[in-house]
Amino acid sequence: MFAEERRTLMLELLAQDGRIEVKDMAQRFGVSLDSIRRDLAVMEEQGLLIKTHGGAVPHQQVRQGPQPPELRYGRPRSHEDAIAVRAAACLKANDTVYIGGAGIQYGVLQRIPDHLPLTIVTNSIKIAETAQQRKECDVILIGGKVRQSGTIADPISAEWIKQFAIDIGFFTGGGITERGISTGTSETALFIRSAFEACRSRIVLAPHQKVGRDAFMLAVPIERAHLLITDSEADPEVLDLIRARGVKIETVDASG
Repeated sequence: MFAEERRTLMLELLAQDGRIEVKDMAQRFGVSLDSIRRDLAVMEEQGLLIKTHGGAVPHQQVRQGPQPPELRYGRPRSHEDAIAVRAAACLKANDTVYIGGAGIQYGVLQRIPDHLPLTIVTNSIKIAETAQQRKECDVILIGGKVRQSGTIADPISAEWIKQFAIDIGFFTGGGITERGISTGTSETALFIRSAFEACRSRIVLAPHQKVGRDAFMLAVPIERAHLLITDSEADPEVLDLIRARGVKIETVDASG
């Protein structure tokens, strides 16, 4: 097999799985680890992927639109569900909690025990509608301009949420690095910044595919987070840099 054919197949696997590992590719194609590393270096130079510790993830533009609802709120991957389970375990009865509209945040809501009394503050219509079905939950929907994604993120909502004192907030973004949480739009970054101010405990939900990436707009520096929950596939070098900023990190089993 020629190198170009191998690289084409590797890109197909990357698109399918969201990540490839050097060891797995070397075994699959019967070549050395160095050959695979050279392949990845070439494809990174071509803008086709981003090299990570021990492998690669797809190249993504810094500005991306939200996933359609059927994907965003569909069945979570095992590592995302494991993060959601750990995050939900941080809650106790009568907490006030902020939950945004990303898929991983919806996953946390799904993992909260039905009997647990909470006040849920959200800027997502989907989260509000789902939480409203829980008999033990009070739901507060932050107002403002509704976006195509069903979330509300504008100067009105950013000012509104700052009026609250919230026990725990669950946050995520398009990218999470030692710099901080970043997102695709300035409006979302502004809202996340305000929501951070409102929350006494700030928990970052960081699936491995977001760790080590920078999106378009920095929302908050990572050192303002109290806890980052990720999975065992996250780049350890990036996690070390985040840990050096004073952020506690908990890692769940990527296999769920």
